[in-house]
Amino acid sequence: MAIEFKLPDLGEDIETGDVTTVFVSAGDKVTKDQALMELETDKAALEIPSPADGVIKDVHVKAGETIKVGQLLVTIDDGEGGGESKAEEKEQPEKKKAEPQKTETKEEKKPAKEVKAEEPEEEKEETEEKSAAPEEAEKEKTEEPEPESEEEEKKPEREAKKAPEKEPRKTDEGGVASGIIPASPTVRRLARELGVDIGKVKGTGPGGRITEENLKRGEEKKPAVEVKPGAPEPAEEKPAGIDSEPGSDKWGPVESAPMTKVRKLTAERLSQAWKAPHVTQHDKADITEMEKLRKQYGKDVAEAGGKLTMTSIILKIAASALKAFPQFNASIDMENSRIIYKKYYNIGVAVDTDRGLLVPVIRDADRKNIEELSVDLSVLSEKARTKKITAPELQGGTFTISNLGGIGGTYFTPVLNAPEVAILGVSRAVIEAVYIDGQFQPRLMLPLSLSYDHRLIDGADAARFVRWIAEALEEPFKLSLEG
Repeated sequence: MAIEFKLPDLGEDIETGDVTTVFVSAGDKVTKDQALMELETDKAALEIPSPADGVIKDVHVKAGETIKVGQLLVTIDDGEGGGESKAEEKEQPEKKKAEPQKTETKEEKKPAKEVKAEEPEEEKEETEEKSAAPEEAEKEKTEEPEPESEEEEKKPEREAKKAPEKEPRKTDEGGVASGIIPASPTVRRLARELGVDIGKVKGTGPGGRITEENLKRGEEKKPAVEVKPGAPEPAEEKPAGIDSEPGSDKWGPVESAPMTKVRKLTAERLSQAWKAPHVTQHDKADITEMEKLRKQYGKDVAEAGGKLTMTSIILKIAASALKAFPQFNASIDMENSRIIYKKYYNIGVAVDTDRGLLVPVIRDADRKNIEELSVDLSVLSEKARTKKITAPELQGGTFTISNLGGIGGTYFTPVLNAPEVAILGVSRAVIEAVYIDGQFQPRLMLPLSLSYDHRLIDGADAARFVRWIAEALEEPFKLSLEG
């Protein structure tokens, strides 16, 4: 019996995916749960298993194709009676043959009627004036005459052209509103960035207030108005130096490649997160003593199946810090002017993979000890790198840690992982001369960089938050005392 296997539901908010690899072809024998293909979605990469044992009759997708939930992937013959399926296959072609014949007859009849209706109008247009043709057409038909409809279509176009000219007249001669423009400072700043004349934008908010959506719509309409006088505008949309011919620009050969699902999602999310006003607070932590403890207990954690790293230690400290500073474990609802404080502590850790940056989420970090956090971090990081991570394991975070210490660098400014309001960046620790008790001593100093949403978090609170983490790293007993 032939089994038509379609793409199953992959989880919340996942509707499409890109086929990266197809492991089977027609004629191959497969077993149940054997990987048929690899699929990359917005959330993660995963393998699609076979639903049963059998032989592949046909593969309906190929590598590089974007598919959606419910789309036919493969047809599998499980070898259990094919009489019914063959009978159905015979009936289906007969139905398909009958359907085109019906559609052809309908299509043939329609043009015949249209020709009869068009022939007298063409003759009248050649022998009579345009004003006479619509009058006769009204008598014969109840439809509106074409010449009048053309004039009526031109009227709104003319009015549309005049509309943007009339609106500035309500403002100053320079196009700037003479009164107070109903727009927030954020909207005004966005208007300057988009190059939109805010005085020419109609607000649809309460009391005619201008919103970000009004600006974006106005920014989309702006090129259409400017294209009318001259048509070189589309060329300006391309980056400088890019020619219309593929494979080259003004200075030499180039190569273009489509974005992967992970890269596209990253770009979209970061673009959304960048709308929040970012500020980054930098500090250093003396981890000389903590590094000794890490090396001392590293073997015990390894026996439990994890790896004791500075990131796993900071995970525990960050969870305690979020309890002491609840505004860092929150999100903002600007539409309703509310702050949502999270009562759970799920911390994401950025992982560098060959497909891009993924952020697995360690749930209930506040309820786990450092050993448990180390094991969870090792497991999730490995799953992210080997494309075994699932969508739920990438969702639900309230705070993020990004550690670039293994690569290098001193400080950096991490971008928020929306809807979170803070992210902690960790750089490479280095030996520095620190003045202690009247003399310089070599100490291992760890750079910390905290980016935060200034709409919710003030600079003083950010400085206290980073200092709390630094002191917990410098004095481990503080974590047991206050955490």
